[in-house]
Amino acid sequence: MSSVIIAGDTSGSVTLAAPAVSGTTTLTLPATTDTLVGKTTTDTLTNKTLTSPTISGTPVMSASVITSGTAVASTSGTSIDFTSIPSWVKRVTFPFAGISTNSTSLIQLRIGSSAGIVVTGYVGSCWLANTVNTAYSTGFTITASNAAANNFSGICTLVLLNSASNLWAFSMSGGRDDGTGIVGGGYLALSGTLDRVRLTTVNGTDTFDAGSINILYE
Repeated sequence: MSSVIIAGDTSGSVTLAAPAVSGTTTLTLPATTDTLVGKTTTDTLTNKTLTSPTISGTPVMSASVITSGTAVASTSGTSIDFTSIPSWVKRVTFPFAGISTNSTSLIQLRIGSSAGIVVTGYVGSCWLANTVNTAYSTGFTITASNAAANNFSGICTLVLLNSASNLWAFSMSGGRDDGTGIVGGGYLALSGTLDRVRLTTVNGTDTFDAGSINILYE
């Protein structure tokens, strides 16, 4: 094994040791002023892409792995859209609080890809405790019944079940302001990668008049 000794600024030195190799090995240094990373040093890496890394031990996260959007007031309009969802997302969560409309059409969540929002093919149902069961069709319904005076709060969750077929599983749990609980579940296979969702009503014309909703994805 050969080595090169480089004198330091003071009385010390740095020894670069080369292992025994067969043939010629090239080590390319970056053309920039930088500090090399060692196996046992503590370093902060910037702009690095890890391909199929093996991580041992328990990783310590310095920041949240969940991306939160900006809460939107559901106080006007016939629909609320969240777009530009990254292609790597596998789970999407929608917390909503006190949402209401000006009439009786059921509130529903629709999803879509670059081809647009999907309006058919949803499978599943939503159940208003002890009273009404509503089957999904044109969207994931989150209110099995509705009246202009009702307010709804809860959480909707979408999870990618099969990336090959863009199959998304849906679940929700929530309640109406009169103390009635609501649960639901279903699925939809998209023709492309999910990148948008829409909160709207079944008839598409009732107007939101109270509450707020947000998006979180991971």
